[in-house]
Amino acid sequence: MKRIILLGPQGCGKGTQAKFISEKYEIPHISTGDIFRYNIKNKTELGVEALKYINDGNLVPDDLTNRIVEDRLKQEDCVNGFILDGFPRTIPQADALREMTDIDYVVLIEIPDEDVIFRLEGRRMCSGENCKDLIYNINTSPKPQNEGVCDRCGRGLYQRDDDKVEAIRKRLQEYHEKTSPLIDYYGDKVISIDGTKDIEEVTKDIFDKLD
Repeated sequence: MKRIILLGPQGCGKGTQAKFISEKYEIPHISTGDIFRYNIKNKTELGVEALKYINDGNLVPDDLTNRIVEDRLKQEDCVNGFILDGFPRTIPQADALREMTDIDYVVLIEIPDEDVIFRLEGRRMCSGENCKDLIYNINTSPKPQNEGVCDRCGRGLYQRDDDKVEAIRKRLQEYHEKTSPLIDYYGDKVISIDGTKDIEEVTKDIFDKLD
């Protein structure tokens, strides 16, 4: 049984590593963003309720977020474990999760704030309708072959507002204030991983600890 929480600031590589962990241990990667989108798209009772808050420009309250996560964890593919990505974000959410299920491991991918800014500030998206799946990075990789131009369709690239330095620093501050306390909360269940290494090395370190 591997019931895993992924912790770490935005840009640390949680999504990439979740994919590898999911494949190796054959457990689902549960991203709160994905389950919100699924419930909204399929117009479930929880999705309809969540959409009311989102359409009003408000955050979905913890009680509803907790219920959406709990509903997902009850599905059959979670019987042998799961990877939670994006939940819990706060101590109250962690308290709620404790009522739902046990947690075996908390994988903490650590990188300095300046590395987060370097990675995220360099991200560029294609403005074309058919290239929404493409993400370039002028600071790391993959870099576009021609500066400011999409390799696939030739349209211009742009930087999202939430990838600008001021927005990144604000999100980092929120992470340190609200999410970092979970490290002490989970204590000896936390596995610390150096996220500044190459992707393959990070994956190997995670597998070594989980095995």
